Amino acid sequence: MLRTFFKYKRRLLGQLCQAAVQALIGYFQALTGTELIPGVVAVIQTFGQKINFHPHAHLLVTEGGEDRDGHFHHIPAFSDGLLAQMFAREVFSLLLREELISQALVEKIMGWHHSGFSVHSKVKVSTKEEAERVGKYMIRPVLSLERLSFDKPQGQVSYQYGKEAEDLERMDYQEFIARVTSHIPDKGQVMVRYFGLYANAHRGKMHKREQGQHKLLIIEEEGEKIPQRGWAELIRKVYETDPLICPKCQGQMRIIAFITDYPVVDRILNHLKLTFVADKPPPPRIAFQELLMAAEANKEYFS
Repeated sequence: MLRTFFKYKRRLLGQLCQAAVQALIGYFQALTGTELIPGVVAVIQTFGQKINFHPHAHLLVTEGGEDRDGHFHHIPAFSDGLLAQMFAREVFSLLLREELISQALVEKIMGWHHSGFSVHSKVKVSTKEEAERVGKYMIRPVLSLERLSFDKPQGQVSYQYGKEAEDLERMDYQEFIARVTSHIPDKGQVMVRYFGLYANAHRGKMHKREQGQHKLLIIEEEGEKIPQRGWAELIRKVYETDPLICPKCQGQMRIIAFITDYPVVDRILNHLKLTFVADKPPPPRIAFQELLMAAEANKEYFS
């Protein structure tokens, strides 16, 4: 539902990168209690595996950031789920400022079991060669000519987007041209961006610091500080509510154990005769006709 805005308002792609960086900065601040400046190389990609329009960003990020005193706080692990929630809120704030969506639509999407936002931070690099390999992946082209074939009599293009035989997309040649040309950047549009420690201004400051022979102090943020500011602290930062406050007596709750086995959870709830009814039921899947009505109402953005 939201990709169309980035397709027809291409300047929003740059702000999509900034939203990802702001989510990362907010995550670091919630985790450590300190405003940190990470180093980020951000690449905007508009295509998916099937050459479809799928705007997203790839970020090469430092494991932590630098505080105002010039100390680098090392954060070795990231919570993808919480980062995805913070990223979603940054994107929603962007589209609300642009008056492209309403608050009601935001609440509807946030109520879905899968909002469509995701973060994957499991790829790590430790050498220059590994960083270069990730960088090449980030700036890879839209398609591979080796996976492309053309049936001239039928006027159909086939694209092998995966390794399996069934991972084959067939389309009319005009559809293929439309898909490829939709990924051409606007004139002067920057697709690779540098933020924080990797920005030119900060690199200039670092160069002066090295000339002054001031060593960078690295602070490891993997001791007792992270558990104290764990998931509950991050939820407080994101949702502005304390999940460890009892809704009945307003007392501080203590975590005894985590149960993730769904059948066990169901048996406990049934034994205690507990039922939970959401204030707002999850919205049904939006019908195609409703999407057409939304597009018609916002057609001035798509012209």
